[in-house]
Amino acid sequence: MKSIVLREIKSFFGSPIGYLVIAIFLIINGLFLWVFEGDYNILNTGFADLTPFFTLAPWIFIFLIPAVTMRSFSDEKKQGTLELLLTKPLSIWQIVNGKFLGALLLIVMAIIPTFIYVKVISSLGMPEGNIDMGSTIGSYFGLLFLIAGYSSIGIFTSTLSDNQIVAFIVAVFLCFFLYFGFEGLASVTPAFLNFISVLGMQDHYKSMSRGVIDTRDIIYFVSITVAFLSFTVYNLKSFKS
Repeated sequence: MKSIVLREIKSFFGSPIGYLVIAIFLIINGLFLWVFEGDYNILNTGFADLTPFFTLAPWIFIFLIPAVTMRSFSDEKKQGTLELLLTKPLSIWQIVNGKFLGALLLIVMAIIPTFIYVKVISSLGMPEGNIDMGSTIGSYFGLLFLIAGYSSIGIFTSTLSDNQIVAFIVAVFLCFFLYFGFEGLASVTPAFLNFISVLGMQDHYKSMSRGVIDTRDIIYFVSITVAFLSFTVYNLKSFKS
């Protein structure tokens, strides 16, 4: 599996993809958080916290992560190398996990530079250092679990077609629906508000962003991730047979 992970990382940084993903994420966040006027501008909020960043990041990742994962298996199919990959002395689960971890590590590399935001916000606090670290750490954990969920969805959709654009569009739709769709449905069906909203990623992500790491939220994200990786394995087994 290690070889698959290293292969994925090398492929990302052997082309402009890896650098573009990191640059685009940091530039978009930087512009909205520090330059553009609006609700996401940290300097205009009057509070020393990173709530605007943790609100904006999931929406950026809805498009960015599918762009990273869309080539995972669809490109292998298109080039005819998937059959060769499946004949390697690795189980299908190891291959899938290798692809998944490769994409996950790339996105994690993109969020590491944002740690500087914590230092900047802390220095801007009144008094200096007045920042809710519990909420910040919880938000980073929530974002990590959200990234894992998005990545598993993107890996799964890449097995549906040898067309990367199709894989991208389906992944964006699924990520959007699982993140915001249930919240949207809950808003139009108030009678089932709590029951419906808890099915979506946004509810659990917000819960973790409060600084409380609840096992129910962890189980939810792990279940989503494992479920879509399982769907990926099932599709590859069907292809292999």
